Parts: sequence; C-alpha cells; structure tokens
Amino acid sequence: MNLRLFSFFAMVLTFVVPAFLAAQENVEIFTLEQTIEKAMKANLSLKVSREEIKAAEAAKKAQRTNFFPTFSAKYQYNRKDEGMNIGDFATGAKDEYSFVSSVTQPIFAGFSILRQYDIAKLGLDAAEIKEKLMRQDIILEAKTVYFMLLKAQKLRKIAEETVVQIDAQKNVAENFYQVGMSPLNDLLQAQVELANAKQELIVAKNNMENAESDFNTLLRRPINTPVAVEDILDYSPFEKDLDYCLAEADKNRFEIKIADLDVEISEKELQLAKKDYYPSINLEGNYFREGTDWDVDGGEGIFDPSGWNILAVAKWNFFEWGKTYYGTNEKRSRLSQAQFRKDELLDNIQQEVKKAYLRTQEAEKAIITVKKAIEQAKENFRINQERYKEQMATSTDVLDAQTLLSKTMTNYYNALYAYKISKAALYRAMGREIV
Repeated sequence: MNLRLFSFFAMVLTFVVPAFLAAQENVEIFTLEQTIEKAMKANLSLKVSREEIKAAEAAKKAQRTNFFPTFSAKYQYNRKDEGMNIGDFATGAKDEYSFVSSVTQPIFAGFSILRQYDIAKLGLDAAEIKEKLMRQDIILEAKTVYFMLLKAQKLRKIAEETVVQIDAQKNVAENFYQVGMSPLNDLLQAQVELANAKQELIVAKNNMENAESDFNTLLRRPINTPVAVEDILDYSPFEKDLDYCLAEADKNRFEIKIADLDVEISEKELQLAKKDYYPSINLEGNYFREGTDWDVDGGEGIFDPSGWNILAVAKWNFFEWGKTYYGTNEKRSRLSQAQFRKDELLDNIQQEVKKAYLRTQEAEKAIITVKKAIEQAKENFRINQERYKEQMATSTDVLDAQTLLSKTMTNYYNALYAYKISKAALYRAMGREIV
C-alpha cells in the first residue's frame, strides 16, 4: 500500500512540477516602457478620445458642405374634385402630376456658414489636444501603478526578512531560557514581536496582491494573472528650480490650449448669434414638369408642361421681439464664463506645479537622509545580536534594533518610490510627456 501511494505521488510530481516551473518561466517581465506602451493600447478612455477625433473630423466636413449648392427633387400628385373650364376650354386638369428639381446656392447668411465651419474646425483641434492630454494621464497612471507595485514588493520582502530574523531571535531566547541564561520575559517578548511581525507580513502580502491587481487592471489583463516587473532602484536628482517648472507648465500644458480653444469657440458662437441682424440671400434654380399622368408629359388642361426659373431670394426677419438680442447676450455671458474658467485653470496649474515640486524635493531629501542610516541600522542590529549572545544586551535591545532596521528600510523604499511617483507627477504638471 505504501509503495502504491509513493508511486502515485511520484507520478503526480513528474507532471505537476515541470508544468509549474514552465509556468513560472513563461511569466512576462515588464519594463516601465513596456508597461506604458501596453497601457496605451489597452486604455479605453484613449480609444474614446480617438473616436471623438473621428467624430469631430466628420462634423467639420459636414459643416464644409454648407458652402456648396444643394440639390433636391419633388414629385407630387394632386387630385381635385373637378377640373376647371372656361367656356369650352379646359384650364385645369382634375388629376395633376408634377415634378420639380431645384438647386439652391447660399450667397450670404449673416456669416453663419463660415462661423459654424470655424466652430467645427476648432472642435476638431480641441479633440486632438484632448487625445494628447489623455496620453499624458495614462503615462502618469502607468508610472504610479508600476512604482507602487515595486514598493509593495520591497515592503513584503522587508516583512519576510523581519519575520525570519525575529524568529531566529525567538529561538535564541528560548534556548537561553531553557538553560537558565535569560528570563522568561525575554522569550515572551520575542514571541509577541514575532506574532506582530507575522501580522505585518500578512498586510504586506495583501498590499502586494492589490498592487498586482492594479497592474493587471491597468493593462486590462485577468486580475489574477502573475505579475513580474523589472526593478528600478536608481534615481536621478531633479535639478530644476520652481520657476523653471512654472514656466514649462505655462508653455506646455494642454489644458491651457484647450481653454484657449474654448474661449475662441465662445467668441465664434457670439458672432454666430448675431447672424439674424443680417438678411440671408440665396440663389435658386428650378426645373419643373406637369402632366395629367404619372409621366408628367402634359395633357388636357396643361398649357405649359415644362419650364424653368431662376430666383434670387433675400429674407430678413427684422423683428422677433428681441430674440436675437437676448441670444447674443447669452453667448456674451458664455464667453465671459470661458475666460473666467481659463483664469481659474491658470491659478490651479500654478498650485499643482508647486505642490508636485515640493513633494519631489521632500522625497529626494528623505532618500539622501535615510540611505545614510541604512548601514548604521544594519550594524546596530548586528552588534546587538552579538552582545545578546554574550549576555551583554537584553532581548529588548535586539528587538528594538530589528524594529529600527525594518523601519529604516521601509522609510527608504517609501521615500524612493514616492520620489519617482512625485517626479512623474511633476513632469505631468509641467505638461511634459516623459516616458
């Protein structure tokens, strides 16, 4: 029976272990550049922006057609209760068929056709800029998710190492207690600290799983897909000052360009609202045929079965109870709103840049400060371990040194990836697309 059980497990391991190792080997390792590229391809909002460009381009082409003549045709049947006669002559048929084809060319429409085309053209410009703006947002989101994942991985590793080290300290304390070299309090304290470290490890593992889920969601992959990313531990200092960042934002931010277009569109709409202050002039040409049968080829009572005419039509609604006046005032207020929104946007951008700059500076200084303390914390932990083994230090000294080391390492990686995220946010605030 035991031999059969052993053979069964051997067979399972023969198939399962190679498959597991192959699955591990096939996990794709993403670089930051690959993450951004795949996020671009997968992002639905970016696809929406591209469809909006197509829609705006179609709207522009549709408005351009208003400059050209329009063609129409009308076929009509008219049944009367009786024909018209004067004496012995029929002057009107009881059944009349007519066909009219027309061409209409707008000559002047109070500049409305030109203004509508200008508005559609500006709408296309705005859609194209919004697509570029969406790209910058995706780059920032991809960088944030990527660096948050790296941070979660590092903090999990720290938590695992902490558990291993405290467990080792607990074993030493237990051995010392059993031989009467240390009090029970040292052992109990080590056991409590080990339990706390294991709880922190659970939290760190959950945080890493959440970070992996965020990564998969960004790339629109199945949420539990294994994730592997290339580590980035180096950092380059940000050497530009705040004035440079503010100037870059004023020059590059796409939101400002969109606000300028909104103001320009509002100006065009104000001009469009004034179109009814002017008459409209159209040139019309008509060709007609009439008849008493469906083929509109004359008949009894039809004196002129076909003909044509050309009309120049001027129309002016010169009084509509202030409709144009009030409509113009509305568009003037809309223009003021667009200008105020732009001013508000400029203020918000300045504030956004300054906050991002200060966060970047804060994180960079923290990296420099904490990095120097790491080796000191490691050496402090090593010394306290050795002193405890020689009974020259207490278990509390060792555990405090371990806590200090874990905290220092955690602070370092928090600062490192906070700096990278803050720097990415600063470039976004400056309107620069840095991959």
